[in-house]
Amino acid sequence: MAKLAINVDHVATVRQARLGAEPDPVTAAALAELAGAQGIVVHLREDRRHIKDRDVELLRQTVKTRLNLEMAATKEMIDIALRIKPDLVTLVPEKRQELTTEGGLDVVAQESSLKEALRVLHDGGIAVSLFINPDPLHVETAQRVEADFVEIHTGTFADAKTLFRRQEEYDRIVAAVKLADELRLGVHAGHGIDYQNIFWLRNIAEIEEYSIGHAVIARAVLVGIERAVREMIALVNG
Repeated sequence: MAKLAINVDHVATVRQARLGAEPDPVTAAALAELAGAQGIVVHLREDRRHIKDRDVELLRQTVKTRLNLEMAATKEMIDIALRIKPDLVTLVPEKRQELTTEGGLDVVAQESSLKEALRVLHDGGIAVSLFINPDPLHVETAQRVEADFVEIHTGTFADAKTLFRRQEEYDRIVAAVKLADELRLGVHAGHGIDYQNIFWLRNIAEIEEYSIGHAVIARAVLVGIERAVREMIALVNG
């Protein structure tokens, strides 16, 4: 069965709207785990717009499943990862002006620097995933730089406005996932996955884990985080 990892960034987004202490993403992570989530994901951005360093430190002390730290491949972030020791680092692209991550890493253009970043993280005992577009060349490059996992960017699929476009993107995801599996890379998927489009993606047997944040946190506002997580777990493994 596939695993569900919950991204709690948007809990911190609500907190930062008032620059206060609530709601607490660390508490949200604990409730998500109690509801059956098998991983917690946070993105520590360079501008610290939502998740803060203290959040990551507390999550490292409290998460009982697996802590996945999303971050840019910068020296500052690599140093933080080496100090905090998350179970998994996912390297993602990052632009200051974006609302959310807009696409996968350009692993082809950054192959040399990524290989060095992975070497440093691996030497620190940390497994590494690369957040990539569903492109065979990017999958092959991820293997070449010795990534442990790839997380396939599903955002273009999720944003598709027509059935034809969605099918086209779905086919790209399937091809990339199967290639990654053949190359012995662990396979995750994330970005824009919700309670409707998961019906497409859950049929791809090679996907080991889904990383979902916005949809679950948005539903949690209405029904509570435990119910929102349980409902998504039921859909993922339906």
